[in-house]
Amino acid sequence: MTVPALHNTGVLYRRILSHFPQDITLAFAYGSGVFKHHGSSQGQMEKNMLDFVFAVDDPVTWHTMNLLQNRKHYSILKLLGPKTISSIQSDHGAAVYYNTLVPVDGRVKMLVQSENGSLRAALVSNLKSAVTASFLMLPESFTEEELFLQIAGLSYAGDFRMVFGEDRSKVSNIVRDNMQHFKTLYSNILHDCPLVVYKSQQAKLEVDKSPEGQFVQLMTLPRTLQQSITRLVDPPGKNRDVEEILLQVAQDPDCGAVVQQGISSIVKSSSITQSVKGIATAGLWKTVSYSSKKLFKMWKGWRRKPWVSHT
Repeated sequence: MTVPALHNTGVLYRRILSHFPQDITLAFAYGSGVFKHHGSSQGQMEKNMLDFVFAVDDPVTWHTMNLLQNRKHYSILKLLGPKTISSIQSDHGAAVYYNTLVPVDGRVKMLVQSENGSLRAALVSNLKSAVTASFLMLPESFTEEELFLQIAGLSYAGDFRMVFGEDRSKVSNIVRDNMQHFKTLYSNILHDCPLVVYKSQQAKLEVDKSPEGQFVQLMTLPRTLQQSITRLVDPPGKNRDVEEILLQVAQDPDCGAVVQQGISSIVKSSSITQSVKGIATAGLWKTVSYSSKKLFKMWKGWRRKPWVSHT
């Protein structure tokens, strides 16, 4: 299968991309500036910051060109040169060079995607892994919305910024006004999966929760997550085979909770190291400015929620 691409990217996105070196394998925009979040107006969307991710084959070459084109975008790290910048990007945190508050002209949508077969396969594999992990954490029967909420919440599980800095209703705000986008992205995978009954007309699903079904799903998870689960379950010094451990987890009534803990441990570690690294890559002033805006947004979200008294 191919990854569904949203082609109506508009002049705005293409104009922004034109400010950067064109040797980009994959580029996409995401966040509240791209897709409407529940409770936000069109006017608010247009004021929100646009978030982009660029994937490149050769970070050193790309940073070399970008330093020539957009030197002002970089923090003091620009003085260390493209090789050091690329090393900081690749060797720490989530292997991402993070920058914020970059001034250009002036929203996930796919903007640039090369014909690289391995890249396409990785994108599809990532979508399937998100579905499989979510199946393991959901009950036997659930709705489309519950599935998409679980998928959207994967990258926030264990993220310390969900306690300090992010609106706690962020995941539901993302899903509620973008159900059709999620359906477009995951429909083929759900229809083709042999372990789920997808009743698309009723927007309901039923997944195989037998130990055998859960074992099959656990065996198809990404290796990093399998290793994380193994560390949680296997006592130090036993060094049992991964397949043996996953078979044990598949028979555990708390299988979903174990998978959740495995994901959270991965996200927690990378979110902390990436945030610390972001102070260097974005610069102290922009980090403080960006964080203060996030905290203010979180505070406003709390104010909107009614207080409930239980007696």
